[in-house]
Amino acid sequence: MPEFEFRFLAEKVFVHRWPHDPPLWSEEVKKHMDSSISKNPENKKIIVHEKIIQIEDFKFSSLKKIGISVPFFKEECRMIFEAKFGDFFAHIHITVKSKDYLEIFNKLMAWKKSTFPDD
Repeated sequence: MPEFEFRFLAEKVFVHRWPHDPPLWSEEVKKHMDSSISKNPENKKIIVHEKIIQIEDFKFSSLKKIGISVPFFKEECRMIFEAKFGDFFAHIHITVKSKDYLEIFNKLMAWKKSTFPDD
């Protein structure tokens, strides 16, 4: 069976250190994260693999507490999750506002249900 892969663009992504007790991010990591993802106004490339989510050139693994929703009164899809990249831990917020946000929501929900059935 081929590995699952789904690609889309997100208008907004915010990544921050979480929880607050793991190793601190180095200044270099913080600057790279901000410039390529969190403070970058351009659309971000997201690739969802089986149990890895890649945002630009960061690969997040050990995914947990995955929440996917369509907020009331908004035409957007949001995904929030905890993950690990390298030796660091993070909390990631992804917002999709494109016209195909419902299609992306449905694909993300199907991925979550099949890959993390107990989450």
